[in-house]
Amino acid sequence: MSNPEPVADPGHVGLREIVREWGRIGCTGFGGPPTHIALLRRLCVNDRRWMGATDFEDAVAACNLLPGPASTQLAIYCAWRLRGRAGALVGGAGFILPGFALILALSALFLAGSPPLWVKGASAGAGAAVAAVAVQAGSSLAPASWRRMQDSGRARWVLYLVAGGAAAATLGPWLVLILLGCGALELLAKQLVRRDPPLAGVAPVFLLGTAVAVGGLASLVWVAFKVGALSYGGGFVIIPIMQADVVHHYHWMTNGGFLNAVALGQITPGPVVLTVAVVGYAAAGVGGAALATVVAFSPSFLFILLGGSRFDRLRRDVRARTFLDGAGPAAIGAIFGAAIPLARALAEPWQFAVLGGAAVLLLVARRGVVVTLLAAAGVGILVAVAGGPLPR
Repeated sequence: MSNPEPVADPGHVGLREIVREWGRIGCTGFGGPPTHIALLRRLCVNDRRWMGATDFEDAVAACNLLPGPASTQLAIYCAWRLRGRAGALVGGAGFILPGFALILALSALFLAGSPPLWVKGASAGAGAAVAAVAVQAGSSLAPASWRRMQDSGRARWVLYLVAGGAAAATLGPWLVLILLGCGALELLAKQLVRRDPPLAGVAPVFLLGTAVAVGGLASLVWVAFKVGALSYGGGFVIIPIMQADVVHHYHWMTNGGFLNAVALGQITPGPVVLTVAVVGYAAAGVGGAALATVVAFSPSFLFILLGGSRFDRLRRDVRARTFLDGAGPAAIGAIFGAAIPLARALAEPWQFAVLGGAAVLLLVARRGVVVTLLAAAGVGILVAVAGGPLPR
């Protein structure tokens, strides 16, 4: 059965309704981008018929060509289709703010100077499972990316995957240069075959990617900007980009605290990129959390506000799709590679047992991420209550 075409006039959709509906998705969107896309499709295509099925799928494809959190960009774009820039602003805010409020409250609890014993146990347990979540995320994305690549380019696909994985495990914040480099390499390979004109604007992006921010809040702004504007693949791709800066360079968090931040980003509703709010809280309190969130999501708003009317052209742009054919596999490799530093951050033997159990739940039993992390947190609480060792 085909999806229904729109019959409602989007011009009659009020901003209050957009706030209510997008806020509802922001409150109930547990499970990351697949859940967000499904909820937006149900609202905008199936229930309210504000968009046609083809228009919606085209929007999904266009958002996947952009750096940053694709499901957030899709939420902003759908609201933009209904009420223009005002709709984009209130819809995006409605989608992001519920998760931000919850993750801010959890950050205050989990990052407190002397948290209760059960909180320490829950954070150690949930953090232990995060590496398995990264592997599950990568394995869910790889098959579709492999099928999309033509036979003649599959050797390069493997190269990009390995490069992204190695960079995530070793280069940390400089991973973004590998993602951009793989995209540029795929462009060059296709240009040699088709003799396309060179893609303008690649060099400035590389120069921007090599910029170095100074200390203090400027450092937090730079880390959040890399997450929001320079990361293809979103989600777990942001982990190696942030971990080296957050833990080893600026010392805002310990390895254990960073694992907690990633876990909180997974178990709360709304965008997974809200992990950056936990980092901001650790760096500069509530103000830092708000600043990091604004900086990380501002590029997504700007992409829609300034380029929403060009989405059809972007989706059909051969060079944009070719760039993603290189950057996409590298991003998937980075998701796999992120599991290495996450696993190395574990400190206690029982945490490795939790990691193994989480891998079984996710990859064999096919349980959901939220259920798995909550189960791991429960094991951590039991260990803490029983007097077992907890990471410092």
